[in-house]
Amino acid sequence: MSERSSHGFLTVDELRQEVTAGLIDTVLLAVADMQGRLQGKRLSARYFLDEVLHHGSEGCNYLLAVDVDMNTVGGYAMSSWDRGYGDFVMRPDLSTLRRVPWQEGTALLMADLVWENGDDVTASPRQILRRQLARLEERGLRAHVGTELEFVVYEDSYEQAWKRAYRDLTPANLYNVDYSLLGTARVEPLLRRIRRDMEGAGLYVESAKGECNLGQHEIAFRYAEALVTCDNHAIYKNGAKEIAAQEGKSITFMAKPNDREGNSCHVHISLRGTDGELVMAGDGPHGPHGLSPLGRRFVAGQLACLRELTLLYAPNVNSYKRFVPGSFAPTAVKWGFDNRTCALRLVGHGPSLRVENRVPGGDVNPYLAVAALVAAGLHGIDEELELEEAFEGNAYASGAETVPHTLRDALTLFEGSKPAREAFGEDVVAHYANNARVELAAFEAAVTDWEMFRGFERL
Repeated sequence: MSERSSHGFLTVDELRQEVTAGLIDTVLLAVADMQGRLQGKRLSARYFLDEVLHHGSEGCNYLLAVDVDMNTVGGYAMSSWDRGYGDFVMRPDLSTLRRVPWQEGTALLMADLVWENGDDVTASPRQILRRQLARLEERGLRAHVGTELEFVVYEDSYEQAWKRAYRDLTPANLYNVDYSLLGTARVEPLLRRIRRDMEGAGLYVESAKGECNLGQHEIAFRYAEALVTCDNHAIYKNGAKEIAAQEGKSITFMAKPNDREGNSCHVHISLRGTDGELVMAGDGPHGPHGLSPLGRRFVAGQLACLRELTLLYAPNVNSYKRFVPGSFAPTAVKWGFDNRTCALRLVGHGPSLRVENRVPGGDVNPYLAVAALVAAGLHGIDEELELEEAFEGNAYASGAETVPHTLRDALTLFEGSKPAREAFGEDVVAHYANNARVELAAFEAAVTDWEMFRGFERL
């Protein structure tokens, strides 16, 4: 397991010293909302140290009960007009305190959401993940996770893109630059700034590479313990957009921004004992490719629950447009060793052995996706599920069950899932099912460009 670099992170004493020296004047207190976005407050650094550090800060509980446009919507038990839209408390997690190099004089830290009486806000994505990690800890296990976010860079600013209704935008590359050093050099000033600023915020950058869609790129970060990775993911995604905006460009992490290849977010997960012991890797008698009996059950659980938990991997209408055969986005619910046509790909060996879930897109909420991976794996372990043989060949042509075709299909599977209810609780299942219904209602009420071009004259 890689240790988190101290570079970029701050202790409270270091923050106090920098505030006194006039080097930091603002502290961002951030929570992850249902979409995995950072929401919160910009606090005076002095006020943070005097008050918020010890008591937290309040925020309206509608932050977990609105749609993407921040409209209040019905159907949520924890937050509504009838309940008065009161506050919950944002409790600082001091282990996440860090610099924000792309914002002058600024530090940031994540917060956990609790009610005034100290109880967890159970629908908070960070708390959902914490509960699944606690279940692992009870079994003497810890999860290590890495996420691989793809994005498309446009030469247009976010404001220009908005005013053009996102039509006729200019991608940063005009041809496929997958692995191309020449093509990626065109965007290197932006990518280098993002990499350097993320290093300055405490993230461990591994590499950057081009991808297949026009203007598509990926920056990879070193794996870490699950919660650390999800915090880093959310901070990076937010920061990359802010940096792009400062450079007069725009970045989208949409799962399917156009007809070409979508933006994926492959999630890699492995288990270790709480003492660092290797628990997934094993010898030949225990299964293919060195999986231990526990490792086989962990992967079997992933496979068994994949369809029922797809809602947490693919949370939006647009997410499902990425699942196209032959596109490197998965359709078949199969696993294989280093097989990119399968939904689950086993890679590495020994200490690096891990399972890659290829279902999530760039729009995924990392906390919910990793919580689902852990819950599914624990289901396989607890039920002692047997792992089917690894698939070899083209899984797109396997005739196997597929990931759900639409958000509505995924919602039906999620609501009917016994493993989901047992792992997350009825309240969490109801909360995120309602979130899906809100997304579906908004989409079904919209008149799309496709309908206008198809029907304006000819129908």
